[in-house]
Amino acid sequence: MNHILITGSNGQLGRCLQDKAKLPEWNMYQYFYTDVDTLDICEKAQIERFVSEHSIDVIINAAAYTAVDKAEDDVDMAYKLNRDAVRNLAEVAKAHNCLLVHISTDYVFSGEACHPYKEDDAPAPKSVYGASKLAGEQAIAEVGCRAIIIRTSWLYSEYGRNFVKTMLQLGRERDEVSVVSDQIGGPTYAGDLAQAVMQGVAADAEHEGIHIYNYANEGVISWYDFSKAIMEISGNSCTVHPIFTGEYPAKAARPAYSVFNLRKVKEKFGIDIPYWRDSLILTINKLSGK
Repeated sequence: MNHILITGSNGQLGRCLQDKAKLPEWNMYQYFYTDVDTLDICEKAQIERFVSEHSIDVIINAAAYTAVDKAEDDVDMAYKLNRDAVRNLAEVAKAHNCLLVHISTDYVFSGEACHPYKEDDAPAPKSVYGASKLAGEQAIAEVGCRAIIIRTSWLYSEYGRNFVKTMLQLGRERDEVSVVSDQIGGPTYAGDLAQAVMQGVAADAEHEGIHIYNYANEGVISWYDFSKAIMEISGNSCTVHPIFTGEYPAKAARPAYSVFNLRKVKEKFGIDIPYWRDSLILTINKLSGK
């Protein structure tokens, strides 16, 4: 039986991975769920001890510093979690011949492309968050452990804090909201990403080397379109107004275009990726108790 360590298990992806682990198709594994209170991945000795004591075969790193705007001022902490802790995991994974599955982000790209990003397109982050996540990818490459890196975008779920839940709350509290219409990308339901992660683990049980994949739900929209759909599906009468990025100042630069080419992950993992609207309906139904 493979022993799987999941870090950041209290976050959106971590919670969705716990849900997947309960399904019959994935109960052949033994799971170990940790967060900062049970395993501090910034301390390599703790990781080493945990992996040794529990005979870990696979490490799924769902932990990260994700406060995009705060990272512009909190640079050291962003790099501590997104680069240094990842290096710790990679070094322990290499020492124990574990497979490391690491979650990265569309923010590693500049957002200036005119075609869907492929895995081998040159990264050029425009924010501290994006640069720190890219540094984590580079740390894995430098260590050279067996690894799967999955870049994702616009993550949301029924858990934690995220854009969908924020829009639902604003829709209940306000008559109108303004949302940027010139940032284009693909939403990702964390439950779908969790399924892809598990299928990646199953497909790459004897994985060698380091492989990068893009993953988001099928379809391309703007944040404005996404917000309109959230209000419509939830039956909310709140009016959504489109604005430009410059009208909504934020400390960190966002990619204007972060659409992924998904061919590689679909072919390698043998998966069909759900359409973004279908997954959004599923999530809103869960949140409303349907």
